[in-house]
Amino acid sequence: MNARIVFDLDGTLIHSAPDIHLGVANMLAEQGLAQLDQATVVSFIGNGLPHLAGLVMAATGIPENRHEEITASLMRHYDAINGQLTRPFTGVPEALDALRGAGHRLAVCTNKPEAPARDILRMMALDCFDAVIGGNTLPQRKPDPAPLHAALAALGDGPALYVGDSEVDAETAERAGVPFLLFTEGYRKTPADSLPHLAVFSDFAALPGLIEARLAEI
Repeated sequence: MNARIVFDLDGTLIHSAPDIHLGVANMLAEQGLAQLDQATVVSFIGNGLPHLAGLVMAATGIPENRHEEITASLMRHYDAINGQLTRPFTGVPEALDALRGAGHRLAVCTNKPEAPARDILRMMALDCFDAVIGGNTLPQRKPDPAPLHAALAALGDGPALYVGDSEVDAETAERAGVPFLLFTEGYRKTPADSLPHLAVFSDFAALPGLIEARLAEI
């Protein structure tokens, strides 16, 4: 059974936290401010760059009225280093190849802006998707279900699954009415069993078989 499978990006397909942390570090250095550790920055990931910028500002005492300026600065610094430290999670390229080889159609739905999302997919040799919906592709961002609906619409008809790693992804899938597969090695902040999901997995080598089994149940 051929399906439409949509993936989150950061924390799901790629371990991008080191680059995001470096972009934040460079922005804060430019402002003459103390650095935040990577664990703190990781805790800010998931709701898009403007939201991340707001959390960085709150953590470092930058006034709220500078949000637009700081967001633009963070984007500039991140774009300058995007891909330097990012790597696909182990087994991701092989899993994507297996899913495409089985006839499934694939898309990305991320809160990362679309241009850097496409850039990092190309740099990581993961530019095998039929559609990429970024955080600025539509007026809405996850957990609003509209981006996930748009990604699925771009893939046509058929059973749908969403693969992600976070609370935002779980809420997006639930609001969209799409079965959710939870990757447990990403940037989730709460226990996996507290999030609604069809199945969990920690190793991408297991994902193609897991998807086939779950599609048989849908």
